[in-house]
Amino acid sequence: MSVPRSNGRIATMLSGVVLTMGVLAWAAVPFYSWFCQVTGYGGTPSVRAENAGDVLDEIVTVRFDANTAPDMPWEFHPKQTEMKLKIGETGMAFYEAYNPTDKPVAGTASYNVAPDLAGYYFSKIQCFCFTEQVLQPGERIEMPVVFYVDPELVKDRDAGSIRNITLSYTFFKTELPEAQAALSPAEGENYN
Repeated sequence: MSVPRSNGRIATMLSGVVLTMGVLAWAAVPFYSWFCQVTGYGGTPSVRAENAGDVLDEIVTVRFDANTAPDMPWEFHPKQTEMKLKIGETGMAFYEAYNPTDKPVAGTASYNVAPDLAGYYFSKIQCFCFTEQVLQPGERIEMPVVFYVDPELVKDRDAGSIRNITLSYTFFKTELPEAQAALSPAEGENYN
């Protein structure tokens, strides 16, 4: 009788281990995203409600890069290749997206900053990358990003000499929202 009881206990413990591993795997992606945004790890910029910092007399050059995933049919590019601004100064740049297809296409943008060390100090206030974008057939839009480089950058022993930063986006095709997919292109709304 003790053999089946120990087998049952082992099966219960193994089920618990499998369940725990599944929960940890499910939680890993949002935790990693949060960790990257908080620490700037991997060049992930932080998100702020506003710029409350000082403006320094030192200049930083921000370069802009745009890419699309292989299955994304949009044309996507920055409206400016670079911008010079003072460290701590709020800047606004624009990207343009165009849907050359005859169907609505939805997309989301992932982003990073290079060099990676600058990610912790590069802060976005407003960005098209925060929400999904839907472009109708033949639609062309300009999308803003509002940002600043935190003045604390100059105090960082490792990142303090960085004066050239590249902000890079990649647009990925996503499923159309259900309400959008149910509408004909003439009835569709733009979710920008």
